[in-house]
Amino acid sequence: MPKNNGRRTVISALSAAGLCALLLLVVAVQHHRVQVAQDADAGHTGTLQEGDGAQNKKGFSAYISKLTRGRRDVDRPAGSSASAAEPPPAEDIGADDIFIAVKTTKKFHQSRLNLLLGTWISRNMPQTYVFTDGEDEELKKKIGSHAINTNCSAAHSRQALSCKMAVEYDKFIESGKKWFCHVDDDNYVNVRTLVKHLSQFPHTQDMYIGKPSLDRPIEATERLGDNKMKPVNFWFATGGAGFCVSRGLALKMSPWASGGHFMNTAEKIRLPDDCTIGYIIESILGVPLTRSSLFHSHLENLQQVSRSEIHKQITLSYGMFENKSNIINLKGAFPVEEDPSRFKSVHCLLYPDTPWCPPQVVF
Repeated sequence: MPKNNGRRTVISALSAAGLCALLLLVVAVQHHRVQVAQDADAGHTGTLQEGDGAQNKKGFSAYISKLTRGRRDVDRPAGSSASAAEPPPAEDIGADDIFIAVKTTKKFHQSRLNLLLGTWISRNMPQTYVFTDGEDEELKKKIGSHAINTNCSAAHSRQALSCKMAVEYDKFIESGKKWFCHVDDDNYVNVRTLVKHLSQFPHTQDMYIGKPSLDRPIEATERLGDNKMKPVNFWFATGGAGFCVSRGLALKMSPWASGGHFMNTAEKIRLPDDCTIGYIIESILGVPLTRSSLFHSHLENLQQVSRSEIHKQITLSYGMFENKSNIINLKGAFPVEEDPSRFKSVHCLLYPDTPWCPPQVVF
């Protein structure tokens, strides 16, 4: 019996020693692997620092987590980093969620509006509304109830412009759509890019998006009544490039913009419609303009918009700049003589499947 007990004791001791040696070997190997991963990962995720007892208790979990992160970084394909990827949209919207108001006058129905109807509006009829100042049966045949006679003056005065903007605002509120976007009759609107851009912002938040035409806030005088006045200054997005207002913000503008109030507000500062929009939003409501370089007017040098960037722009324009023709520099489907605005060529670049675009156009 004593011999058997002694033998069992020796065997137990040897087994315990072997188990301890095996555990030490596993721990050593694991520690070596993690140390290699740490050295390879130095400068990216940092190294684990020695800490107090509570920190050391987390050691094994921390090593495993760190090793997993390092593996993910190694396995991630080139070009797929979070900074390189486009941010996900804040809201899933479509073209039908946008109310696009085109301001024009009857004398430009033939020379300007028909060009838009044949190009970008033809692809976006359901969400586009034309605000004019005279009846036109031919226009009604083309777009039906989307041709809106504001009964405003045809003069290019601040009062006439504000009159049309007041109607635009009220019609947008009635529509129930998520975004109000105003453009002029000399703008080409790339609606696909517009939708993509607006999807970055929730329509319930206060958003005023566009491009200022000035390099400083505009200075105005606000008339308070009883011959009292005070100076105000604010940024505004020029209507010549187009701008957009979220529904959440548009509803807050109501006391100063709806039901004829817009005209009264415009008279308080005696400035045109786009300035009045900026006054209500920036000066009264305190919402800053969100600038976007993707909107363009004839007040800027359009030659600087490169052909490779055209598809990324929201609006384009044409006209005169510094007494020279101001158009996009695009060798497109049509010569300048046939397409002086370059809108037809731009349209064929964006929509080559358009029936009237020349086949196999080489730009």
